Amino acid sequence: MKKKLLSLALTCTMALSLAACGQTAPAASGSAVGSSAASASGETYHVGIIQLVQHPALDAATQGFQDALTEALGDAVHFDVQNAAGDSATCSTMATQMVSSGVDLILANATPALQAAAAATSEIPILGTAVTEYGVALSIKDFGGTVGGNISGTSDLAPLDQQAAMFAELLPDAKNIGILYCSGEANSVYQADVVKTALEAAGATVSIYTFADSNDVAAVTTTACNENDALYIPTDNTAASCTEAINNVAQPAGVPIIAGEEGICKGCGIATLSIDYYELGRTTGEMAAKILTGEADIATMPIEYYANPVKEYDADRTDALGITIPSDYTAIAA
Repeated sequence: MKKKLLSLALTCTMALSLAACGQTAPAASGSAVGSSAASASGETYHVGIIQLVQHPALDAATQGFQDALTEALGDAVHFDVQNAAGDSATCSTMATQMVSSGVDLILANATPALQAAAAATSEIPILGTAVTEYGVALSIKDFGGTVGGNISGTSDLAPLDQQAAMFAELLPDAKNIGILYCSGEANSVYQADVVKTALEAAGATVSIYTFADSNDVAAVTTTACNENDALYIPTDNTAASCTEAINNVAQPAGVPIIAGEEGICKGCGIATLSIDYYELGRTTGEMAAKILTGEADIATMPIEYYANPVKEYDADRTDALGITIPSDYTAIAA
């Protein structure tokens, strides 16, 4: 909501700005970041950010969004960053609170955050990021690329057929492949179905292993490792926040994992075809600036995708497993 700042509120505004100073990383639930100082035109913009859970990919997307929007609007933009700690119900509570407070725009970081924001308002602009498939997330049949209404955003979908092809390229002897993900994440189900079809077409036997939450990740991973030559993990937020637990099972078992994104790969995988989540967030921030300033209508903005995913590998794990990596892969920085 655009607000004219009155000179009588200047002292209070400065205090708030000083309190927010330095909070550039994704903040804990309920904290605000950014500056509410007036722009030269006297207008400010209040942007709510709902992030499902803290892990490197989502953190990078939030930071990229904030950086790009701040570059575009300067100190006229004020961020209220909320982290749901992996709880979808908390996302809904946060979305309702943001709507009640009259924010100008909501960034929904990850699918459950997008679903919560969409349920909370049909009027306030909502931009998603780190959402794999908007048609699946929002139950839109025959999704054509533009949501319409008050929703748009960016997708973290990498070419799934190319991810599936990595098994034949890096692990040609892997005949039994398990796909591991959280059953509560709709976009993980979508990715798993696509990759399973591609792997089976290539002659592999594929089994699905799902965990309900972080409490049963280790047990389900143990079963998957005992029954398969290799595993695939899509861009699953619960898995991304539990890579240590997964790695503690898979690495001693000698079971290689191909992951849907860099953060999961760095935590427990051998290779990935990954996007840059910081740049994805920046693209979303650029979209937000156009919406807030009236340069673009969110109803007509198509979902944007990361154009150049990169083949990456974890050198320590591939060396330990004796896996030869082709020259077109890039080592993930330690």
